[in-house]
Amino acid sequence: MKRRDFSLTCGSALAVAALLPPGVQAQAKKPVVGDDYLALDKQVATEAPQGKVEVVEFFWYECPHCNAFEPALEAWIKRLPKDVAMRRVPVSFRDDFVPLQRLYYSIEAMGLVDKLHGKVFQAIHIEKQMLKKPEAIADWIAKQGVDKAKFMEQFNSFSVSTKASKATQLQNAYRVEGVPAMGVAGRFYTDGTQAKSMERALQVVDYLIAEVRAGR
Repeated sequence: MKRRDFSLTCGSALAVAALLPPGVQAQAKKPVVGDDYLALDKQVATEAPQGKVEVVEFFWYECPHCNAFEPALEAWIKRLPKDVAMRRVPVSFRDDFVPLQRLYYSIEAMGLVDKLHGKVFQAIHIEKQMLKKPEAIADWIAKQGVDKAKFMEQFNSFSVSTKASKATQLQNAYRVEGVPAMGVAGRFYTDGTQAKSMERALQVVDYLIAEVRAGR
């Protein structure tokens, strides 16, 4: 989803890849700064413990490309080494994105990301449910066997509000222009436009992790 044109596309992330022949997508070449990824002018603060490389996935639940990317991302996360700290950050390019931001941070606070994160994508993209407003979100959550009152307590909490605000600050610090997108160590940024596909974006992130680990 592009910040400037979210009504027409959910980011050029996978759209570009669809136009490339498989052989081009599969080419293994060393990622190039300015081409495959960007080096930030100003380093962004990270939350990873000392000695770990932080990787951030920027996403939006209503983005079809984020939904399509999720299985590949999940598989990649399962293979991550112990010195990599991965976290998801829901974007908010405008005010009506905030309820879905709060949804993510609410289920995170309740320890339900593993159970419900994928189901939110399914509800929106497969079942075509409209989860845009807090009331609709709360009703859907209740159908998943979650205490509605406890969920809404989290949803409206200062903690979740603060996390949502920080997420927006982080997306701006990384200069996120579309989702899905990836940030590495507060220093590097890539997405499907930069890397030409999200599959290659993950390869670029692997390369950047190794660079950070090596002190470069």
